Amino acid sequence: MNCMILAAALLALTACSPAPRHTATPANVIPTAPTPSVQGLPSGAYTLDKAHASLIFRVDHLSFSHFTGRFTRWDATLQLDPQHPEAANISATIDPQSLESDNPPAGFLSMLHGPEWLNVAQFPQIAFHSTRVDRTGANTARITGDFTFHGVTKPLTLEATFNGGYAGNVYDRHARLGFSAHGTVRRSDFGMSIGLPPPGTTMGVGDEVEFIIETEFSGPAWTPAPGEENRAPN
Repeated sequence: MNCMILAAALLALTACSPAPRHTATPANVIPTAPTPSVQGLPSGAYTLDKAHASLIFRVDHLSFSHFTGRFTRWDATLQLDPQHPEAANISATIDPQSLESDNPPAGFLSMLHGPEWLNVAQFPQIAFHSTRVDRTGANTARITGDFTFHGVTKPLTLEATFNGGYAGNVYDRHARLGFSAHGTVRRSDFGMSIGLPPPGTTMGVGDEVEFIIETEFSGPAWTPAPGEENRAPN
């Protein structure tokens, strides 16, 4: 009986006790990834990994949409000194004959290759050669260079973001890095005025052409740490 009285007393005390104070659980915080840096990459020449690169352009069409096309044959080289990334040099060439678009109607691409548009017979190459690199952030830069199109050379500025890289590993025995870039040119500055909308209208093809670039580059051979020379991937 005494045990039953004691148990009842404990239950009564528990019921009368104030509810435990609950502290708010802080929301889960996702760790911030470190900002990509070229430090640690080897100096030297880097070549475009064409399987992991794309060059897309967009231009206004009647203000109803932005016609989007791409060039499938292009190449680029990068000379990099990680201690002085502002001294980097990049050159690129584009084959305008490689222009492609989604679901082109019959004769459409041939028209764009023709003399009124890309005129690939007279101008078989588009080129860019950087002349200056200005860092705009921890992993961003403004790349200025000479852009040659339709036989005319004018300055072009690209806004670039360095996405990351490594010096190499057992799976990829060369340095690798990647960056994204975008920029805009006026085609009329290069003598291509066909289809421009009459003043005050949007009935035509826009003057501004936007380029969107995604790249990966392979660089100097990997220098493994001691003990890793003969290590093979699993």
